Amino acid sequence: MSDPHPARLADKEDKRTFLRKLAEFIHPGPDSTAELIETLAEAEDNNIIGAESRAMLEGVIRMADMTAGDVMVPATRMDLVDIHATPDALLKTVIDTGHSRFPIYEGERENVIGILMAKDLLKLQRAPELNIRALLRPAVFVPETKGLNDLLREFRGNRNHLAIVIDEFGRVAGLITIEDVLEQIVGEIEDEFDIAEDEGDIFALADRTYRVSGDTPIERVNDAFSVTLTGEDPQDQFDTIGGLIAHEMGHVPKRGERYVLGGLNFVVLHTKGGAVKWFKVAPVVDTPA
Repeated sequence: MSDPHPARLADKEDKRTFLRKLAEFIHPGPDSTAELIETLAEAEDNNIIGAESRAMLEGVIRMADMTAGDVMVPATRMDLVDIHATPDALLKTVIDTGHSRFPIYEGERENVIGILMAKDLLKLQRAPELNIRALLRPAVFVPETKGLNDLLREFRGNRNHLAIVIDEFGRVAGLITIEDVLEQIVGEIEDEFDIAEDEGDIFALADRTYRVSGDTPIERVNDAFSVTLTGEDPQDQFDTIGGLIAHEMGHVPKRGERYVLGGLNFVVLHTKGGAVKWFKVAPVVDTPA
């Protein structure tokens, strides 16, 4: 009788062949992490593994020596919300940052009392009498020295996606998400801000601000907002708005950072590979003295 699933058997045989080849290639085995990574590079050169597989395996190896403190978002760049904030203020924060989870503090920013899911705010629309405290989920705290392997295991075990990182003195040092950990293995994870280049570069948002790609030509930004953007030194020439803002800031922009130039307020929404992928842009509103 013929096998009803010949393709499945073929797949299993292919996998065993791959593992056998890899084992034979690295025998008798590297003596250090550096040698193991070099061996993987040689395996790729010999077409034993693909480039993506090598990169992921190398990420797993390097992650074994990394801690939460190595990849966390520092406390200075955390988007926290005051427990006493109004629902309208909470909604504005959700729109401005684009996050799905927010640490909630009471009194001092160090006093994180829980995590608010952005989707839970919808419950306030249906039941305005609800207290924000009733929507909070327990906050998970981990030390800076927590190994990423152990942290990923805990994330998977308790189905939590965010943890507050604490330093040796018990202060809030930052936060880390399951996405931050996984990106050490698979690289930058695409999100809702990653849009194909041919789909546009400036988008109007519901709150009357705009999402602007970092690759947008400066001339296009000037035309769209009726401004003339230039750096402090007129001799500096830049093609994209991301390059100009990074130069003016004097460092690689980080998510959440703000910069005002030419009457426009730029907020970094998303970065990738050391470059800004998306800004949130709005004209600067002059407030009366």
